Amino acid sequence: METPATHAYLTTAEVADYLRLKERKVYDLVRQGEIPCVRITGKLLFPRQSLDLWLMSHLEGDQASRRPVPSVLAGSQDPLLEWAVRESGSGLALLCHGSGDGVRRLLDGDAMLAGLHLLDPESGRYNEPARLGLGGMRDLVMVRWAQRRQGLLLAPDNPLGIRRLADLARPAVRVAHRQPDAGAARLLGLLLAREGIGVERLTLAGHPSLSEDDLALSIRQGEADAGLGVEAAARRQGLAFVPLHEEAFDLALRRRSYFEPPIQRLLAFAREPRFRERAEALGGYDLGDLGRVVFNA
Repeated sequence: METPATHAYLTTAEVADYLRLKERKVYDLVRQGEIPCVRITGKLLFPRQSLDLWLMSHLEGDQASRRPVPSVLAGSQDPLLEWAVRESGSGLALLCHGSGDGVRRLLDGDAMLAGLHLLDPESGRYNEPARLGLGGMRDLVMVRWAQRRQGLLLAPDNPLGIRRLADLARPAVRVAHRQPDAGAARLLGLLLAREGIGVERLTLAGHPSLSEDDLALSIRQGEADAGLGVEAAARRQGLAFVPLHEEAFDLALRRRSYFEPPIQRLLAFAREPRFRERAEALGGYDLGDLGRVVFNA
């Protein structure tokens, strides 16, 4: 039987019962901005997932004794996320050098948030904490940002007639590529392996592209003929696109960071109609699970 604690949203009375507080105290916490809630048609509702995160963050001890985490978004670049960070006024600084770099910065306390899209070849699942080296983070939270469409970015009008992944192995095709620990680099290797194609058969561009937009721009400027990237980056540069794969893009952070103003401003902005309109214009995004907590240590 479904109980109030299993509902997606709780009422004030249900929260008071859940936390074993008086309703007056819950209203005090709302007024002080201490507890996560939303107001719909004048009624207070409390997202259960956010409430559980808030509760656990308070059970983990005195936050003031910990080193402040800088307001930095690291990890993989995503065109929609990059735009939302700016438009939301989140105050997050962007330092996006690939998923692997984001994992390291999150572990070292040098980033508040890391965008990740790393596929585990054994399980076929994305962003498995233990496989990423994040299994030891007892306060790790992962929030779904979007499902993204990955595929081949090609010069406008596709002059070389590239139709499938195997065409990248043709001698005349110069392939733009990402740095080794980027999610797109790992995905390219896995997709090639499924086709029985070794990376050594590709004619790679002289230098790796450090972001989705850098890779798209290298193709637009004629430095390469093709590369693996997201549809949104292809559209931004007016490139042809051949879809190949759907992937999960998640935001990893420490539990206490979830309630910091930069994160809350970003997530609140992602619920606005203007955000959805931008995602549709960019293309290649499924936002059905945006904001869902997919891992909570």
